[in-house]
Amino acid sequence: MSQVVAQSVSSQVANATHAGHISVHSTQGFDPELIREHVQIFRRRLEPGQYVYRTGQPFHSLFFVRVGSVKMCELADDGREQVTAFRLQGEIVGAESIGLATYSCDVIALETSEVWELPYPPVLTACLRIPDLHSRLTAALAQEIRRGRSWMLALGTLTAEQRVAAFLLDLAARYQALGFSGSHFILRMCRADIASYLALKHETVSRALGHLADTNSIDVERREIRILDHAELRRVSSPSTQVH
Repeated sequence: MSQVVAQSVSSQVANATHAGHISVHSTQGFDPELIREHVQIFRRRLEPGQYVYRTGQPFHSLFFVRVGSVKMCELADDGREQVTAFRLQGEIVGAESIGLATYSCDVIALETSEVWELPYPPVLTACLRIPDLHSRLTAALAQEIRRGRSWMLALGTLTAEQRVAAFLLDLAARYQALGFSGSHFILRMCRADIASYLALKHETVSRALGHLADTNSIDVERREIRILDHAELRRVSSPSTQVH
């Protein structure tokens, strides 16, 4: 995984896979049912605002988001909460803390959710016995690394409106890969969380959404998003586009 090369956000969106049905499988092809045959899995139901784990707690498990969505947060140098990722159904959290004694961030439910706890040592043992499981888990974790690195690059090269457009396209592609609509969805995170993730101010995110709506690229009704023109949104999110 150390040789994984970061891809641009627009490339990730353009190359996103499409799934025809909703299932418990992840968007990366990781199948938790395969692990259940060899590892005891613990199911946890979470209400909005509840923690999957907190910074400093002993690292012992990975977590598969079975239903719902979560946000990953760290404390910035000035003490403010910094959102570092949003994980949707079918994605994994906990990988950022592999090799550490404790978890390195907070993970908090954005909505009513269910996670499957995968005890890490037994998972490693199962991977040694099942090569296919090892390859699928590695691919799933690698994709999370690629997404994180892509956004770090995007934050340094894209304007505020381009970041917001790229964020919406990324969410759309991930929802569509799960079998949901890629053109009509609800933002489970608040504007402040989006702003924190994109390294923008809250009012800047609201202003960018408003401008995208004014140009008929999207329709916004509170947290409800309709993408009206995918091509225009992709054009706006391109690093080569000059947004005024």
